[in-house]
Amino acid sequence: MPERLIFIGLGSNQGDREGSLFRAIEALTRSGVGPVLRSSVYRTDPLEVIDQEEFLNQVVGCLTALPPEEVLGICLAVERSMGRQRTRDKGPRGIDIDLLLCGDDVREDTTLRVPHPRMHLRRFVLVPLVEIAPGVRHPILMKTASELLRSCPDGSRVERLGV
Repeated sequence: MPERLIFIGLGSNQGDREGSLFRAIEALTRSGVGPVLRSSVYRTDPLEVIDQEEFLNQVVGCLTALPPEEVLGICLAVERSMGRQRTRDKGPRGIDIDLLLCGDDVREDTTLRVPHPRMHLRRFVLVPLVEIAPGVRHPILMKTASELLRSCPDGSRVERLGV
């Protein structure tokens, strides 16, 4: 399989949040999914389950020839190695790693959905994605990341750190 550009979203709202993002990227790199593009880190409000701490979020772009199933397996393994326990849906977490886009691949089965089914509804994904790849196209909606952000119904706060 030829190399293609994939995008991964990272988030943390427990413990050393910025350190968790950094360690997750290091672990992804050691597993053969190292970023060639890296957004700024953003402070964001929690969505849906709002009785929790604010998040730090980031998006990375990686070149890989690995199939989406293997990339997902790496993401889940990194989460587990960093202590992620899925005890509460959309609840607090030390690290969350989501496969957002995998080139033009479209997959939908019980274990993998690519592109991420809610990415176009989340500013905490779209703002950092637009920072590093404004022209990347969603393979189902056929809109660029910039177009998706302009039409995103989510009005939550997404604030770049270090500005």
